[in-house]
Amino acid sequence: MNKRLFSIVISVIFAFAVVVSCNKEKPVPSESNEVTTTKDGNQYTIDTLNSQVEWKGYKIFKSENTSHFGTIKFESGDVTVKDGKLESGKFVADMTSLTSVDLKDDAEQMGKLNGHLKSGDFFEVEKFPTASYEITKVTSSAEGDYNTNLDGNLTIKGITKPVQFKANISVKNGEVSIATEPKDINREEFGVKFQAPAENGILKNEVTLQINVKALEKK
Repeated sequence: MNKRLFSIVISVIFAFAVVVSCNKEKPVPSESNEVTTTKDGNQYTIDTLNSQVEWKGYKIFKSENTSHFGTIKFESGDVTVKDGKLESGKFVADMTSLTSVDLKDDAEQMGKLNGHLKSGDFFEVEKFPTASYEITKVTSSAEGDYNTNLDGNLTIKGITKPVQFKANISVKNGEVSIATEPKDINREEFGVKFQAPAENGILKNEVTLQINVKALEKK
């Protein structure tokens, strides 16, 4: 093979390699409990004692609607602030802490409900002990009390879906406060498909979530 032909072959191979490389799909990040923020700015760590998820589920009977509501604690979380504004963040919820609040005065019934919600019928906590929400985009809005849109990825039972929350956000004195507007999500989209016998009432697919976070600046 002469030098000119050899040079052409090498150029073709190189060009092909570049095309293949450019056309590869971007790798999907592996699900991890490690909390990372990917944008420049000041780092804030979630105050797990003063942060939580509030949830509400609904059951429909022939004559009335009933609901259960409660909380889920956070295991960890970080947010990034740049130029005084929220930039990104990730929150990891401890699903083993899921509990009802409406039954707090009835320990027996609360224990039964909590156990059922943590079982394979619902959130399968033994297999999926955490859930998470990772903020991917923050957009200001001039309307209402919840004047910021948070775009992000919600992961429950190992299933990740894009979910947008409207939020009220405050950044001052080394502290970030995030309070989202109550948001209905479809539990079946996250593999929570249990339905009780009809005579026990119909469980609605919508579950209302509200995230309340307090984060403190890292020193």
